[in-house]
Amino acid sequence: MIVAIDGPAAAGKGTIARKLAAEFGYAHLDTGALYRAVALRVRDSDTDPDDEAAVVIFAANPGSLEDPRLRDDQTATLAARISALPGVRAALLDYQRDFANNPPGGAKGAVLEGRDIGTIVCPDAERKIFLDASAEIRAGRRMRELRARGDSVSESAVLRDLKARDALDRNRPISPLVPAADAYLIETSNLDIDSAFEVAKAFVLSGKIPPTPDFREEAG
Repeated sequence: MIVAIDGPAAAGKGTIARKLAAEFGYAHLDTGALYRAVALRVRDSDTDPDDEAAVVIFAANPGSLEDPRLRDDQTATLAARISALPGVRAALLDYQRDFANNPPGGAKGAVLEGRDIGTIVCPDAERKIFLDASAEIRAGRRMRELRARGDSVSESAVLRDLKARDALDRNRPISPLVPAADAYLIETSNLDIDSAFEVAKAFVLSGKIPPTPDFREEAG
């Protein structure tokens, strides 16, 4: 079983992907972390992010996926920029597909989260989910996450950066952020994370669209 989860920043896909993997005993891969790891190497080496040949060399060995700097906004913005480079995407595509088709640790399935999993990386995935929410809701979530880490940020600045990231992801010529034609769209603006997870879990179990409006009503 391959579960593909796509969506923009702060839509909830990371949390839901991890919870689904834990629920079903599947391996989990945050494919965005691969791009952020490459971006961090570019950043640390002061490499020109538009020098595709140089960036592809880093993509051959992305480095640690656990560095806490992978989560800062500077790295995320740079990751969106280099992810538009065809050579970088090609270099990381085999890694992602091998993970999906041969889950590590003997897992019986894999959950991959990203922005082109259902469309490009795993177009034949048995379950495809696209999570979304309004930019304002997502910016509020991101701001609370940053403040919880001790970062001093304004909601307007977070919203501006998030919209810029969205524009890069949605408008890039290679693998833009779009729902797969057969993906189940879960709009999380009015869902708490537990309700969104229950909707996603029901879909993974049955392959049928669950009654999302009921969960929205419960979430208030």
